[in-house]
Amino acid sequence: MIDFPEKLFVTGTDTNVGKTVVSAILMSGLEATYWKPIQAGLDEETDTEFVQRVSEAGHSSIIPERYRLKTPMSPHAAADIDGIVISLSDFQLPEFYTKHLIIEGAGGLIVPINWKDSVLDLIKHLDIPVLLVSRSTLGTLNHTLLSLQALREKGIDVFGVVLNGPKHQSNKETIEHFGKVSVFELETLNTLSKKSLSAGYKGAFNSK
Repeated sequence: MIDFPEKLFVTGTDTNVGKTVVSAILMSGLEATYWKPIQAGLDEETDTEFVQRVSEAGHSSIIPERYRLKTPMSPHAAADIDGIVISLSDFQLPEFYTKHLIIEGAGGLIVPINWKDSVLDLIKHLDIPVLLVSRSTLGTLNHTLLSLQALREKGIDVFGVVLNGPKHQSNKETIEHFGKVSVFELETLNTLSKKSLSAGYKGAFNSK
């Protein structure tokens, strides 16, 4: 059984690496509260709406976004279009009444949230551990190890790495060795439902 921290920031090596699915899995497995501070893009189902739907979480376990930006772009650019200035001081850890709080970032670590600060600065500001989501396939070593280096240079505690996709033993062992970090493996879920999320949680996090 994995001893998860009370608060955990889910970030990724890139966009579309599976941060939202991992967040939904943690919501299901930990019966946690979910918060995405910045949502960029409102025309389709938002990440918050997706997580609530597939995890079947109640409204009390979902914290509204601090910023809802219309355009699916980097937060700093989407905020410019909306005529909004985002500041780190706008973000404070919300109250929650479950055992765990899952916070999901936007894009990768160095994605700007304004013309000065990045997601990395937001994590440092909130001062909570990070779970880094990476692809399991070819090319992940450079992206993952650089991301771990950036987090540690900023003095941020890294809880672990999730390799999302087909299992790749060499990549797992290499990241564990050079990254000096726990690596969890999440195989692609064919369907997304509360039942499959629970199975994904047990497969990725209860096998250690």
